[in-house]
Amino acid sequence: MAQEDVFKKLVAHCKEYGYVFPSSEIYDGLSAVYDYGQYGVELKNNIKKYWWDSMVLLNDNIVGLDSAIFMHPTIWKASGHVDAFNDPLIDNKDSKKRYRADVLIEDHIAKIEDKISKEVEKARGRFGDAFDEKKFRETNPRVLANQVKVDELNTRYSKALNATDLAELKQIIIDNEIVCPISGTRNWTDVRQFNLMFSTEVGSTSEGTNKIYLRPETAQGIFVNFLNVLKTGRMKIPFGIAQIGKAFRNEIVARQFIFRMREFEQMEMQFFVQPGTELDWFAKWKETRMKWHQALGFGSENYRFHDHTKLAHYANAATDIEYKFPFGFKEVEGIHSRTDYDLKQHQQYSGKKMQYFDPEKGESYIPYDIETSIGVDRMFLQVLSAAYMEEELKKEDGSSDTRVVLRLPSFLAPVKLAVMPLIKKDGLPEIAEKIVHDLKFDFNCQYDDKDSIGRRYRRQDAIGTPYCITIDHQTLEDQSVTIRYRDSMEQERVGIGQLKDIIKEKVSIQSLLKKL
Repeated sequence: MAQEDVFKKLVAHCKEYGYVFPSSEIYDGLSAVYDYGQYGVELKNNIKKYWWDSMVLLNDNIVGLDSAIFMHPTIWKASGHVDAFNDPLIDNKDSKKRYRADVLIEDHIAKIEDKISKEVEKARGRFGDAFDEKKFRETNPRVLANQVKVDELNTRYSKALNATDLAELKQIIIDNEIVCPISGTRNWTDVRQFNLMFSTEVGSTSEGTNKIYLRPETAQGIFVNFLNVLKTGRMKIPFGIAQIGKAFRNEIVARQFIFRMREFEQMEMQFFVQPGTELDWFAKWKETRMKWHQALGFGSENYRFHDHTKLAHYANAATDIEYKFPFGFKEVEGIHSRTDYDLKQHQQYSGKKMQYFDPEKGESYIPYDIETSIGVDRMFLQVLSAAYMEEELKKEDGSSDTRVVLRLPSFLAPVKLAVMPLIKKDGLPEIAEKIVHDLKFDFNCQYDDKDSIGRRYRRQDAIGTPYCITIDHQTLEDQSVTIRYRDSMEQERVGIGQLKDIIKEKVSIQSLLKKL
């Protein structure tokens, strides 16, 4: 099945099974805004807990913060967002559709890289175990020709981005015959800058209102509270401040479901270090964050680093951790060495000294900063993309059946176990209800007695519930139940009294954190 079709099925699955709903759907929805359903909010909260505990619980020099969404408008002038928080916008005159020029070019580069990957995979199929991928990439004429195209285009694109040469960006689109996905034509407008911040007004009368912004990132709330945390927490360099919160961007093209939205949630940590040590810490946090992602068990080959072609105005090093989504490798987390730019800017604009006195050096300085920034919504989509499976099952009579299953890591799964009486009589429902009552203080449990046991298993597979507990007539005799495991579909007979310890061991986030 084509990856595009898999992604469409995943989007449909999210709505059908209570993970993600289009916002304001009864009023025909609102573009690029989504609501999280009853299972989606549980998964989202579990992802946030995994991140928060890995940052704040496991590091004695990282503390948390929750800053306001509304902030003084001068903050965004100081940070550079008022003047520089822009994307290059281009319109197709025939389809009337609007695009980001940089995304059009990057997608074109990705298509050429995909051609290379297909050539490699075809060769791997022909030669089997004897295949030498490195030698093939270095000698195959088609691969070499396409690689030259990629390298030349990347060089030209990087130069245009760093120079903010909008005319050159348009020329790259024209020279590479990049067409509008809707109209199929190359009838483009000029490229122009588009500021991404949402503005609003605060004040009680029209004459007394002030223009403020919905924050486009959570990082500035950390920077402007640097002194507060430093003093009240008696922090010593190096130390970090972590925050989870909403941010808002008026994206030109919000697309690919919840991958790019106008209202989204970020998990960010700013780590303050001594100047001159920032690149060592940058390398350390790259390694730490990649390990965090790979600990989920979705395959190390599905992750990669992608160094930035254009560095932001505040950075001296930047990379993305990308995951292989059904629509290709895309960013889920950014790691940036932001230097002392932000604290220095806020010192200049506020008149307050944003400095740290280093008792070991006997001097004051503005710390440098390493940022790790991950989108909760993108992480949510990454987890679901990795977990969604359609499996063909062989029956005893030789026929086959298909089940849709979310192979979510058990510690992230919204529902940890479903408890099911085999039939709705003979006292079985009462035993099932008591089990749910006893375990609900430790786990998110679900009682399910509707439909046949097979259909109930399938429903829980689709939700991603890792364990199903079945109560049958043998339970009445020996107080034992059947645990059915989602991934293997194997079943095991255990005593009711063992359930809490068995499930706790399997779903505890502690086992995940210990891998870090």
